[in-house]
Amino acid sequence: MRENNAIESLGIIAGNRSLPLEFSRQARAAGVKKLVAVAFENETEPELAKLVDEIVWLKVGQLGKMISAFTDRKISQCVMVGQIAPKNLFDLRPDLRAMGMLFRLKEKNAHTIFGAIADELKKDGVELIEATPWLKPLMPSGDFHLGPKISGEQKADVEFGFKIAKEVSRLEIGQTVVVKNGAVLAVEGFEGTDKCLARGGELAGRDGGAVAVKVAKVGHDMRFDIPCIGLRTLETCAASGVAVLALESGRTLLLEQETCAQFAKKNKISLTTI
Repeated sequence: MRENNAIESLGIIAGNRSLPLEFSRQARAAGVKKLVAVAFENETEPELAKLVDEIVWLKVGQLGKMISAFTDRKISQCVMVGQIAPKNLFDLRPDLRAMGMLFRLKEKNAHTIFGAIADELKKDGVELIEATPWLKPLMPSGDFHLGPKISGEQKADVEFGFKIAKEVSRLEIGQTVVVKNGAVLAVEGFEGTDKCLARGGELAGRDGGAVAVKVAKVGHDMRFDIPCIGLRTLETCAASGVAVLALESGRTLLLEQETCAQFAKKNKISLTTI
């Protein structure tokens, strides 16, 4: 891969929430001159159209149209940013090319499907590359901390939760766990991070105090599905009684950082890295 600051034209496979918007701003700041986005109905934020040169709207599953959106515009490298809701990924109505791709897959999970999409893109001369070079400013590392200082007990729960989350992610189950006092309350599965946080917070009882840990799995392909949180995640923590949210250092994106800092302070939620 060329240095990211030497790439002048770039495609974006844009999922939901604010990450595609943040990525577009960061890429522009880094000198990318032409941005072409493929967006998905009922997923991608319409505001993205203002930040890119061209946007092509598709339904999930229109693989052939997605690839031609890039090849027709002479885009040879693209990134995948933002999630496609799991229910939409598995309820997709595939075109012929997507049907052939899915038929060849022995296991059908998000990781294998996205990997197969990358292979299909490559067949037509479009390389799916990591978005992380442009997103490093949004990845907290080191001794990052927002909100109240965590207690010794909470620190122990963060370390315990990290160990459990790494093992759960290795088994391709999920990347988030919720714990309290050394007990596992919730493990993320197909339902996604927010519902896992809500379930774990509820199981912590009336006094709350749950600790959530989010990690990237071992060998995680950072070309797609970069672990990511934002204000909505912290709002879920506040509503559910989750007191601490720990992110794997340098491996998780934190969007809307200033807004998150204000919210964490106001709602006494500790956001830290491990």
